[in-house]
Amino acid sequence: MTAPSLLPSLASGARILIIRLRSIGHIVLLTPALRLLKEWRPDLYTSVVVEPRFRELLDGHPDVDEVLDPGCGTGWEKTASRLRAVREFRRRDFSLCLNLHGGPTSTVLTSLSGARSRAGFEHFRARPVYDFLIPDARTILGQPVIHTAEHQASAFFWLGLPRGKVPRSRLFVAADCEVWWRTKRIGLGVPAGREYAILHPTALYATKQWTAENFARLGAYLEGEAGLVPVYTCGQGESAALDAVERAAGVPIRRLEGASLGEFLAVLAGARFFLGNDSGPAHIAVALGRPSLVIFGSSSSQTWGPWPRDGPGHVVQNFWECNPCPGDRCYRFAQPECILSVRFEQVRAALDAALRAVDS
Repeated sequence: MTAPSLLPSLASGARILIIRLRSIGHIVLLTPALRLLKEWRPDLYTSVVVEPRFRELLDGHPDVDEVLDPGCGTGWEKTASRLRAVREFRRRDFSLCLNLHGGPTSTVLTSLSGARSRAGFEHFRARPVYDFLIPDARTILGQPVIHTAEHQASAFFWLGLPRGKVPRSRLFVAADCEVWWRTKRIGLGVPAGREYAILHPTALYATKQWTAENFARLGAYLEGEAGLVPVYTCGQGESAALDAVERAAGVPIRRLEGASLGEFLAVLAGARFFLGNDSGPAHIAVALGRPSLVIFGSSSSQTWGPWPRDGPGHVVQNFWECNPCPGDRCYRFAQPECILSVRFEQVRAALDAALRAVDS
């Protein structure tokens, strides 16, 4: 069997295992490919493996039949949990296992999945694990620059999904989370009927994190000039970033901390606007159809910008010859000039333009 005939040849009701363990951005940007697959072959049963902390992104998603746990924990607990996960995989008798992650854990899960066919990108380690090696997405799509959403969709195209336009990402909010937010927002000082903006000042690396002082200024600008209530958000263990914004603001800010991922979806779904660094929440906001402005530093906005490129997401980024870089530190300067060079006035002008586009 050749790779392009694999997906078309699967019997009706066949099961597919897709491994995409993390993170928020990758999982959100997988949803366009899942949508294409479900629209083409609704008869296939699709299981997606993600780490438990991310499963709320896909729970209840119409393009996903089942979300599976890869097995987590530490020490012997982790080993036992992973063995249970493998037993669950094998019990389902998958026709295909598609590894889109590529790390050691996903490789082990692929090799032990019991799937009759196994596929992964040709640059992955442990190539003998796979029956089908998928070429670089640039080769598949015939274009020099590839967005992450296109990269993941290209694997399905190579395996026989009819080539087509990669649609936008999409996510769905659980009803109980909507109820939670209707109550929570009042306690934050955002009564029903008041429009609010989400400001997300955190990112994985300092090279991607705009200054707290600038985020404080933006909050004041949104409230004073745009009539939007600013709500600052952060993930688990990131409260120090909001502390810094509050110090810079000189007054208490509206802080949303400790929300589950599902609850955070409800918060973003109701926002008039999202403004933040290049991070997972930016992808969530765009997938929920929220107008957004994303500030980029060390990473490539061509690869990681809002999807689709002509959608509701906008980018502010200054050009540097060293961009993109790994981002864990600045490899060229004493401090990350790529993100620090983005001026408040730049972002304010882009914000004004984006808000005018929303109103038009």
